[in-house]
Amino acid sequence: MESDDSEQMRSVVPDTRGKHRILAELKRLEQEARFLQEELDQLEKLEKASAACNELLSIVETRPDPLLPLTKGPTNPTWDRWFEGSPDPSGCRCWIL
Repeated sequence: MESDDSEQMRSVVPDTRGKHRILAELKRLEQEARFLQEELDQLEKLEKASAACNELLSIVETRPDPLLPLTKGPTNPTWDRWFEGSPDPSGCRCWIL
């Protein structure tokens, strides 16, 4: 008889932990949906900014940089030898230890 009473008590007492978990999950999903909606709104506005960026980029690319000198080749031709490989790979022993 006592076990029948305890079973009845369990069915009467609501499971508040389960309800709390469900509410917390629901709140998290609502927050994520709100975040995704804000991101979609930003992406809709991005198209206009992207067009302006492309226009600015085309203007910048066509004009030379005023801070860089205009040269048709290396200022000092011997400078390039540091970036070129050895003409004779068997003659260069700088990588052999």
